[in-house]
Amino acid sequence: MKIVVIIPSRYGSTRFKGKPLALIAGKRMINRVYEMASKAESITDVIVATDDQRIFNTVKELGGNAVMTSKENRSGTDRVAEAAELIGLNLDDIIVNVQGDQPLLDPRCIDDLVKPFFTIPDLEMSTLAFKIINKDEITNPKHVKVTFDDKGFALYFSRSPIPFCRDSSTGYNIYKHLGIYAYSRQFLEVFRKLPDGKLEVIEKLEQLRAIEHGHKIMVVVTPYDSPEVDLPDDIERIEKILSNP
Repeated sequence: MKIVVIIPSRYGSTRFKGKPLALIAGKRMINRVYEMASKAESITDVIVATDDQRIFNTVKELGGNAVMTSKENRSGTDRVAEAAELIGLNLDDIIVNVQGDQPLLDPRCIDDLVKPFFTIPDLEMSTLAFKIINKDEITNPKHVKVTFDDKGFALYFSRSPIPFCRDSSTGYNIYKHLGIYAYSRQFLEVFRKLPDGKLEVIEKLEQLRAIEHGHKIMVVVTPYDSPEVDLPDDIERIEKILSNP
């Protein structure tokens, strides 16, 4: 069984065009993500799935693996599914979907993410969560929150604070969703054929598509945050973190 990281990467982001090729401390963002993912101990390979020749060429020039995918994919997960088909992965292989805008990715996250596939029979999908430390992230819709049951399976993902505490004296943690997923190739083929979910459309969160259609997502809590780059202004914040590890 192979464990392959696929990084979906498109050039035409509405909020930050050309984001994967943005320079962060002198290095292209897509190259940073690729390098960090490659350090995970459990993986077999890392591949960038893109719809843009410039991104493809950038990865190839530095000795990385990349495949060209359709511009018509509904989401990053659909792009990953197409890439898995193009490279001929088997149905029992595990695919890790690493977002191309997380240049501070800790490779240990990937290793933790895939572990449940070896202990939970017939697991279809897993993802990561991080206990929120910065309270500003709780109310910021940019940071997706997740709740999960006592076995670790996701109950809901939202841009709103969840759970909402009616009694302020109740102590509890709120978890931020980190947009990194692992799936069996078999489930990825199921996922790509599912119709868009109503909640998915409302929240603009593709993982809700799986939950709405009755599929379970195991949530792995990680001690390693993975800040995203959504806008050009985020680059300065990431560079400050890099300069003060």
